Amino acid sequence: MSLPHTIYINGQYLDGADALVSVMDRAFLFGDGIYEVIAVCQNTLVDEDGHLQRLDRSLAQVQIDLGTRRKALGFLLRQVVRRNRIIDGLVYLQVTRGTAARDFHFPPNTVANLMIAAWAKQLPPPSGKTGIKVITVDEIRWQRRDIKSTSMLAQVLAKQKAAEHNVGEAWQVDTDGTITEGASSNAWIIKDGTLITRPANHQILKGITRMSVRAIIENHQIPLVERSFTREEARAADEAFITGAGAFITPVTHIDDTPIGTGKPGPLTAKLRDAYIDSFSAHA
Repeated sequence: MSLPHTIYINGQYLDGADALVSVMDRAFLFGDGIYEVIAVCQNTLVDEDGHLQRLDRSLAQVQIDLGTRRKALGFLLRQVVRRNRIIDGLVYLQVTRGTAARDFHFPPNTVANLMIAAWAKQLPPPSGKTGIKVITVDEIRWQRRDIKSTSMLAQVLAKQKAAEHNVGEAWQVDTDGTITEGASSNAWIIKDGTLITRPANHQILKGITRMSVRAIIENHQIPLVERSFTREEARAADEAFITGAGAFITPVTHIDDTPIGTGKPGPLTAKLRDAYIDSFSAHA
């Protein structure tokens, strides 16, 4: 991704090269911040309400007060998208606890820092037609994965390992042998026509795309079971896929070099992907 032309920081629209924050920003020092990524498809912010609701929840969980109303935040997101001339792409929003002297406890009277940037990206992603391969890695994250924190070193390491293996994603395996989720996506498998995905508790991020897909599943009356599944069960699945803001619904064709089903994107995954894209394309 190239540097955005315009980045919003704390009330100012700045040239991408001039958009700077203090080295004493809490996210820089501690990863003390929250973020969201929203897909932009034909100028439409996909699942916007869900993302902003999750932002509010994450901020409340870590006691950061943004002090910006939902309507105003929506306006800022659209301004950044417009100023960067994004038709299809991603808009990134980050809120930190603010700038203060380095100390672990919450600094008093600190104003949150808000940054918004946007990038062009092909959407829907081309991998949705061909699928991706994934590898499995050890789960090493903290126990509140439901909070969309900027503390992401574990995900960086997982993504780097995926890149070194020339695959599209890394599925993280917990100490009990079950898959939690991808480094930047939720994980799904299909067996005998039933969709299986882990319950959205503290152990995974409650994906907004995931929630939209659940609504489609209910509308189409497709069997769904929310439970943990093992790496071995995933390798033996008929189909598998990931969901995420930038991935939409992307088929998984191989896990650790083991082909899933035929080793090609499966029909039920394709059906869900088409239905998901149709759900917001009609409003674009």
